[in-house]
Amino acid sequence: MQIRDEGDKQSEDYILQNNKKTRFGAIFIVIVLVILAAGVAMTGVYFDYW
Repeated sequence: MQIRDEGDKQSEDYILQNNKKTRFGAIFIVIVLVILAAGVAMTGVYFDYW
């Protein structure tokens, strides 16, 4: 999978584009995954699984 350059006007079949929406979406997804992983780890500590 490739990231489309802003100057590339010919190809329109890229999923990820180099713009604000893509960066925000990627950062948002990473933050949500980190929060979920922390929640699972905290639950494991709370219930003495670790």
